[in-house]
Amino acid sequence: MAKALNELVEFLAQQATLVHDLEKEGEALLAEKGQRAFQVKLEEKAEILAALGEKAWPLTEAVDGELGKDIARKLEQFSMSASTALRIGSVFFMTALLYPEDHISGGPNDLDILVRELKEKL
Repeated sequence: MAKALNELVEFLAQQATLVHDLEKEGEALLAEKGQRAFQVKLEEKAEILAALGEKAWPLTEAVDGELGKDIARKLEQFSMSASTALRIGSVFFMTALLYPEDHISGGPNDLDILVRELKEKL
């Protein structure tokens, strides 16, 4: 199980980095090129998150027991929220993906927290 969990953590950490990179690129583009360029980056972020549950499925399946099921449920929640944001085309919703209402700027998002919690289990 440790090997499977380690592979899953590595995959999720890569996805979290992609998300952060897209958010930074979007912020820079907003200042340079405006709202539409910003929205394109947020849509890319949402697409990554919308596919996250499915892409991680073989890895979550390899993690035994309730832990694998719990991780799969959490990733599916991320994916469903992102799919909804894409379907309705809400830039605000896409911006808020992974961030709870009480999020402090510069703090970890929900995917970062999940990765950190899983690393502690290794």
